[in-house]
Amino acid sequence: MESTFESRSPATGEVVGTFPVMSAAEVTAAVGTARAAAPAWWSAGFDGRRAALLRWAGWLATHDREVVDLVHAENGKPVIDARLELLLTCEHIRWAARSARRVLGPRRIRGGPVTPDHRARLDYLPFGVVGVIGPWNYPLLTPTGSIAYALAAGNTVVFKPSELTPALGLLLAEGFAAANPDLPAGVLTAVTGRGETGAALCAAGVDKVAFTGSAATARQVLAACAETLTPVVAECGGKDAAIVAEDADLAAAARIVAWGAMANAGQTCAGVERVYVVAGVRDAFLTHLRRQLAGIRAGAGERAAYGPMTLPGQADVVRRHVDDALARGGSALLGGPESLRAPFIDPIVLVDVPEDSAAVREETFGPTMTVRTVADVDEAVALANGSRYGLGAAVFSRRQGDRIAARLDAGMVSVNSVLSFAAIPGLPFGGRGESGFGRVHGADGLREFARPRSVATRRPGVPGLDVTRFDPLPGTSAALRLVLRLRHGGTAADLVTRLSGLSRATRARAARRSVRGR
Repeated sequence: MESTFESRSPATGEVVGTFPVMSAAEVTAAVGTARAAAPAWWSAGFDGRRAALLRWAGWLATHDREVVDLVHAENGKPVIDARLELLLTCEHIRWAARSARRVLGPRRIRGGPVTPDHRARLDYLPFGVVGVIGPWNYPLLTPTGSIAYALAAGNTVVFKPSELTPALGLLLAEGFAAANPDLPAGVLTAVTGRGETGAALCAAGVDKVAFTGSAATARQVLAACAETLTPVVAECGGKDAAIVAEDADLAAAARIVAWGAMANAGQTCAGVERVYVVAGVRDAFLTHLRRQLAGIRAGAGERAAYGPMTLPGQADVVRRHVDDALARGGSALLGGPESLRAPFIDPIVLVDVPEDSAAVREETFGPTMTVRTVADVDEAVALANGSRYGLGAAVFSRRQGDRIAARLDAGMVSVNSVLSFAAIPGLPFGGRGESGFGRVHGADGLREFARPRSVATRRPGVPGLDVTRFDPLPGTSAALRLVLRLRHGGTAADLVTRLSGLSRATRARAARRSVRGR
């Protein structure tokens, strides 16, 4: 069994670094260290954790050249894209740090008429140790969307980065430690290796797992975690659709869709892969789209619009989808098989592709898109929703964007934009179906890494209905009936009548008891 592995630049093949393949025993030891650090991290409180997280973001920002250069070398994306990813990473760390108290702090809960003698409180507690298994396409932003929120909620974290971007995973953990030298080791730890290391993390006794990757791998993670009933949040990619309505700003829609489909070489889980354009504006939209993508090329130099395929085998998936689409009657508006010049793929736009083709049904994860003409928005919505994925979607319309968005069965929707929901830290990120379940980012992302604890405290001396006894006080049943009628018994007029009848019936029963007692 190999003891080390290499990380290589996807653009040049040059070795970025050599890293250990950590054994199951080493992963278990890392989890043990994280568990030992958990009490100190939790006792730091919201203020202490906020300060530590903000120092981490500050360290990343002040080391931006080092971080950006490493993203460019190990992941392959252009420097400007790497810097945008770093900025968004720091934004999410900041939001989680500053919002945790508001979202997860103890809160009073209103009681009910049955328990007026109680006060109630809701606490949010950390799970303990969270295992995060991250992807390679956004090696900073995506895992931090789990790591920062789990840390802010009071958990310690063991992070297993992709074997394609281990240097960046180690950098995140080392940066946190460097920014917080007074914290115990183990608050944030990175473990390196391949799939076996990720499997070991699932079996190492973590209290929750946050996974990002393919649906096939997610099923393996879920099966491993099922052995110990370890909860999982899974983000598994998508086949996102964009709808272009007749009243859309076509030039803007084409520009934004082109970027949403091709940026990061199409290696974006919520990137645009399908476009449905209403027939009346189809030709004009395609003209704008062709113009926007003219001269756009993949490469490693400064002039490249986007970089290489980070995962070498993904080019084979792109080729299979393109070949199948063309063989089944589709045509290429732009590019085609000749666009594949590994490790780079230039933009490919396919039109009139059958809906049951691989290019429409399966996640391509490359710089391609399919464009289909539809009769109206109703047809576009039906086709957009007809996918087993349900991550994100986009709508382009001047007047009906929100109405169309409300009809889309997706976890996230951008109107007259793409991917903007990922740039707003307060919005939750996640989908349904093959796109996974659970949420990261936003208040829901913080709650994803906390477990609620309900506390009800009885207040001595405050009158209430004492129903926690087998010898109920006289009148308890009548009082319960009164509350039932008052709360749920109908209209005000009905209540007056019923209460009057209840009063007469109560007096009558009291009189009968009095007679029997003589």
